[in-house]
Parts: sequence; C-alpha cells; structure tokens
Amino acid sequence: MEKRIFLIGFMGTGKTTVGKRLAEELNWALYDTDHEIVKRVGRPIPEIFATDGEAYFRQLETAVLTELSAVPQAVITTGGGAVLAAENREWMSKSGFVVGLQAEVAEIVRRVADDPNRPLLQADDLSERIVQLMETRAGLYDFAELTLPTTGREIEEIVMEIIRKLSAS
Repeated sequence: MEKRIFLIGFMGTGKTTVGKRLAEELNWALYDTDHEIVKRVGRPIPEIFATDGEAYFRQLETAVLTELSAVPQAVITTGGGAVLAAENREWMSKSGFVVGLQAEVAEIVRRVADDPNRPLLQADDLSERIVQLMETRAGLYDFAELTLPTTGREIEEIVMEIIRKLSAS
C-alpha cells in the first residue's frame, strides 16, 4: 500500500471530512496543509492573505507540502489552491496516491457559505465567484489517480472506495 494519500479538490468538496475518516480507517496520521501553515505562522489564513498576500501563502503551502511528502503512512488534505503550483502537483504525484474530490457548485456554496476562513471567496455573489475560480483551475486537478464526486454521497462510501482503489493499485 502507498505510503501516503493526498486529497485534492476545490474548496468545499469534502477533503477535510473525508481525510479525517480515511485516516481513522487506515490508522494513519492526518495532516491538513492549511492547519500546518496556520501553526507555523501563528495567524489565521485570512490574516496571512490580507497582510502578506496570496503569493506568500502559496510559498508556505509549497514548503509544507514538500515536507509532508516525506511523512510515511499519512493522509494529507490540501487547500483547494494547492494544485496551482506545478511543483506541488509533481510532489504529490511522485510521493503518494492522489485522490481528487469533486462537488456540484450548489453543494460547495452550501458547505462554504458561512466559513470566514476562505479569503478567496469573499464576494457578493458566492456562486459566481466559485464558478469563476473553478474555471481558472480547470484541468489542474486532473492528475489525480482517482477522482470521486462527493455531492449526495455518504462519507463512509467515499472512504471505502478510496481504500479499495488503493489496495488494488
């Protein structure tokens, strides 16, 4: 079995929720790149974006992802924009099993509407902003070895599908 699993996907697709359950099921460590960044910097993500900008945040994200790519038996959940850097996609591809999660726009809106920790979604029309971001990231999640929809599905079903695919690879 692979040494680590990376969960990628647009924000609100279920990476954190699926990651927690998957790590429990496999009895592996769980790391969330956003949480690791917050621990290092000692500030919440919206503050990092506001003070230092998105480029600085993306540098931190790459540094954290690079380190986590060496941790054995780990489930690593990434921020939705982690795929923006080719270096990040390469690290994940060569050091683990990459699972892409997808959800319908309406479901993403429902999941993230009340979350103040998403600086890229601060907009008057949340649905429009999500569609716009999804369009700019089109194709960037396609390197995943397994892509699963999460809208209307039980977490347990998604986790078991990942484990079956992982075992077969």
